Amino acid sequence: MNTILVDTSVWVNFFKGIETRSSIFLKTNLNNFIIATCPVIVQEVLQGVVPEKEYTYLHGYFNELDHLQGDPYFLANEAAQLYRKLRKTGISIRKPNDCLIAAYALHHNMRLLHDDRDFEHIANYTDLNTYSNPGDNY
Repeated sequence: MNTILVDTSVWVNFFKGIETRSSIFLKTNLNNFIIATCPVIVQEVLQGVVPEKEYTYLHGYFNELDHLQGDPYFLANEAAQLYRKLRKTGISIRKPNDCLIAAYALHHNMRLLHDDRDFEHIANYTDLNTYSNPGDNY
C-alpha cells in the first residue's frame, strides 16, 4: 500500500467539509493509502482548533496516522535551501513551512496531497511528487 503525505490545506478542508478535489480524494481513499503526517502539519492543524473537545478528537486522530521521522535540523536545513533555491528563481513561497513539509515529502520519497499552489511551484523546481489533480490517472 502506498503512503501519501497530506498537507494542512487538505486537512482543513476535509474536517470543515469543504469539497475540493484533494479533500474529496482523501475522503474517498482513506482506506487505499497509508496516510502520513509530520510535526509541522500536526502543529498547523491543531493550533487553529479552539474547542477543547475538537482539539482532543483531532489530537487523537493525528496520533493514529503514520508519523514521518527525520533529523529536525537536517530537514530544517533542507527546507531553508529549498526556499533559497526558489527565491533565486524569482519565486517566493508564501509560507516557509510549506518548504519544510516539502522537505519531509522529498526526504521520504512520497507524494504530497495538497490544496496549495505553492507546492506546485516547489514541484516545478524539485523532485517533489504531488497529487495536484487527484482523480486524474491515480
